[in-house]
Amino acid sequence: MSNFVRYRNLRYVVYLVFVVLACRLFYVQIIDDKYKDLATSNIMRSTVEYPMRGEVLDRRGEYLVRSRVCYDVMVVARNIPKTGFDTVRLASILDITPERLKSQLKKARQAPRAPFLVAGYLSQEAKLIFDEGNFEGFYTRFRTAREYPRKIGGNLLGYVSEVNDAQVRRWEYYSAGDYIGVGGVESAYETMLRGEKGVSYKIYDTHGAIKGAYMDGSMDVMPVKGMQLTSTIDARLQEFAEELMEGKVGAVVAIEPSTGEILVMVSSPTYNPDLMVGRQRNNNYARMLHDQRNPQFNRAVKAKYPPGSTFKLVQGLIGLQEGVLRPNDMHPCHGGYKYGRRTMACHDHRSPIDLRDAVATSCNAYFCYVFKDIITNPKYANISDGVRAWNDYVYSFGFGRKLDSDFTGEGAGYVPTPEYYDRAYNGRWNWGSVISCAIGQGEMGCTPLQMANLAAIVANRGYYYIPHIVKHIEGRDSIDRRFYERQYTMVDSIHFVPIVEGMWRGVNVWGTSGGARLPGLDVCGKTGTAQNPNGRDHSTFLSFAPKDDPKIAISVYVEHGGFGASVALPIASLLEELYLTDTITRPELVERVKNYKINYTKYDRMQREYDQRRAERSQK
Repeated sequence: MSNFVRYRNLRYVVYLVFVVLACRLFYVQIIDDKYKDLATSNIMRSTVEYPMRGEVLDRRGEYLVRSRVCYDVMVVARNIPKTGFDTVRLASILDITPERLKSQLKKARQAPRAPFLVAGYLSQEAKLIFDEGNFEGFYTRFRTAREYPRKIGGNLLGYVSEVNDAQVRRWEYYSAGDYIGVGGVESAYETMLRGEKGVSYKIYDTHGAIKGAYMDGSMDVMPVKGMQLTSTIDARLQEFAEELMEGKVGAVVAIEPSTGEILVMVSSPTYNPDLMVGRQRNNNYARMLHDQRNPQFNRAVKAKYPPGSTFKLVQGLIGLQEGVLRPNDMHPCHGGYKYGRRTMACHDHRSPIDLRDAVATSCNAYFCYVFKDIITNPKYANISDGVRAWNDYVYSFGFGRKLDSDFTGEGAGYVPTPEYYDRAYNGRWNWGSVISCAIGQGEMGCTPLQMANLAAIVANRGYYYIPHIVKHIEGRDSIDRRFYERQYTMVDSIHFVPIVEGMWRGVNVWGTSGGARLPGLDVCGKTGTAQNPNGRDHSTFLSFAPKDDPKIAISVYVEHGGFGASVALPIASLLEELYLTDTITRPELVERVKNYKINYTKYDRMQREYDQRRAERSQK
């Protein structure tokens, strides 16, 4: 056969194959719908797999926060069949009203191709019923919800909430519908608690039923569970402190002086953290937002209170370091300290007294003498320089600045400076203009955390560890190094001896803190009655125990509580007793504290005015 014949035959074969293929393609694409149906009936959908959020334990290993399994119900509006579905039945399964379901579907249809959240917090039992219903276009997404076995520490622990648009734009990790920690431990340790999201790829048919994993799951990425945190909190002590502070406005902070670990952090009023979980979260949040006592405001780390007489400890220590005071120096007190035509009043006690007894009796006059000598020290050119030097000492105690704890939203308090007084008095001021700072009044402002840290400083005789709320992080050998480093004040340790002795005398010999005495425990304490222009004075107490081997340092602050010894002192004493002895021997004192009545006229008036304004707006 010639080459020409072979070439012609090959060409005919190619033509024939081409015609067969063209006919087949025409049949498949135009005439036969089989493959079209197969293509459209299998949909690959990627699903974000959310990790279990890490638990939070107390220092003894008891759960403060843990997670339970729940589900979000999602819908892709374009996949809902045109024939509809049983709205009443689905609403019943989701535990929402049919009207609520219809409202959600209306929103979903605004972006029909995008997944839309219909209802959250579906239980495992309800999910099984939902799956049996085979609701086309709807599917579930695995979630976890927080639960709180002890029902304590609302402000301390924080809560979890859906991210907002700003957070989605700010952090690449989050997408719409994700959750994030808000406030407290949940926020401070968000990146560790949240874990890492995974993703799964599954094949669905047109009815929304899963036909299998895409490529047998080889492309899936498993989520990584969040880290478990062991907090420094003593759950039993925290719960007891919240019970004692119920009905009161203020804060309690207790620290282990040898480590800086926070044992108790109570802001009162507080709230049950379970209120911030579930579908009623928004309603509960709104109610708390309208409460004028502001239960979601963490007073323990954010409030700015005058420290009152507890601040006299700092004045005495600065005076000793500056050399303008010796422990045996005597100063008189005849009902107070007179300067010009004014008098800084004081209560009755013997006179004259030395530094130790001035601490024990909380003498106002004594520390006015000391403060004046500090800021008018001849080694400074003028009073401005004297106050600036005093500022530096006070800052070294952690006042007027943030302590750099691991708690979000920590306040700095306020310490007045020469520049402040220059503005306030147009440059014309003297030591008498600032004398109220001698007893922790005037412009002074401190957080309860700073005051508890002062107790730890005195307990340690001159240094502290930065207060922190987390003791251990799963998978890590240690927490941040800064929490292991001693922070020294500008006062030498030798000068703390007479101050500690004065605090011990005030509790165990004679003085204003006698009610804090616990036999055999060598409690040291200092009362404070902070003047309040808006009503009854605030009650505060600062303490540590035992004297020579301190295990706990504590500060209690009760707004409008009156004298320091009236309510703040017994609260601190009861907490020290429980922590150090593992028991309570004064049940009658517990009842007295719980039943202590405080007239919060200021907050009640604010609430009435707010409720009235809301009523007027609703009528309009």
